[in-house]
Amino acid sequence: MVVNFHTIDGTVFALDNVRFNVRKGEVLGLVGETGCGKTATSLAVLRLLPDNAEVVSGRILFEGRNILTESPAEMAKIRGHRISMIFQDPASSLNPVFKIGAQLLDVLKIYYPNDDEKTLTKVAQEKLAMTELPDAEAIMSLYPHELSGGMQQRVIMAIALSSSPSLIIADEPTTALDVTIQAQILALLKRLKDALGLSVLLITHNLGLVRELCNRVAIMYAGSIVEIADVQRIFQNPQHPYTRGLLSSVVTGSLRGQTLHYIPGMVPSLFKAPSGCRFTPRCPYAIPACSEKRPELVEVEPGHFVACYNIPKEPWWRT
Repeated sequence: MVVNFHTIDGTVFALDNVRFNVRKGEVLGLVGETGCGKTATSLAVLRLLPDNAEVVSGRILFEGRNILTESPAEMAKIRGHRISMIFQDPASSLNPVFKIGAQLLDVLKIYYPNDDEKTLTKVAQEKLAMTELPDAEAIMSLYPHELSGGMQQRVIMAIALSSSPSLIIADEPTTALDVTIQAQILALLKRLKDALGLSVLLITHNLGLVRELCNRVAIMYAGSIVEIADVQRIFQNPQHPYTRGLLSSVVTGSLRGQTLHYIPGMVPSLFKAPSGCRFTPRCPYAIPACSEKRPELVEVEPGHFVACYNIPKEPWWRT
């Protein structure tokens, strides 16, 4: 999929042939630094891109249907019903002037238009209970500001689960939470995924989170997917120079007293993205071909795909 944004300053070449799949019942981590196109990808899947966005080419296949060719009416039956999204800031996702119960019931009335309010209230309480919130009945009578950040995020998860979707897109769902609550929310997401057989697209830049929760990982740089593999292979045998750079930049206690590693240079401006591989200006392994034509994702070993013309032979980014 190729997506551009047209602005008063010019065209932003945001997504460059982004290609990946989410398998049934798995958690796929979409990893990359801020501004690399992770959220734009998720909004494209839901067809929620702003008016200045243009999907230049590509397909988004979901349950055998190309979402990009569906009518607005058909898309409304998919968005929220079959694909739900958990946003990163729960406080901004809830309406501050309505009680939690009212907001849940508004959503449930869309999915279950023939049920009466008593039945829907019971369903709402069941959805809240699934997220392990104590006393769901009492929670429904509260306003969002009366809940902690972790409780608000659980309410958002209950809303996302209200239509029994098959795919949940979680866009950095723990960013606004403290470390302890982050761990609780992620453990809950994993339990719900296993219990309900959900597929999850987890958007994050937290590699520790990826290691704990994901089955496979797609590494994204400047609007392009550069590597896809199962989580063990990504951490044990990263192939793309950018992936190696990310992993070697992680700070751990074992590095005390040592020089910290980093990726030199800056992320390129997407108003005028480099030709070829977008990582070329920062890559110590770049060869002439890298700046001439964008490399395709190639399977270098079963289930491990890399977009690189000159995969380094040494086992790590630098020593």
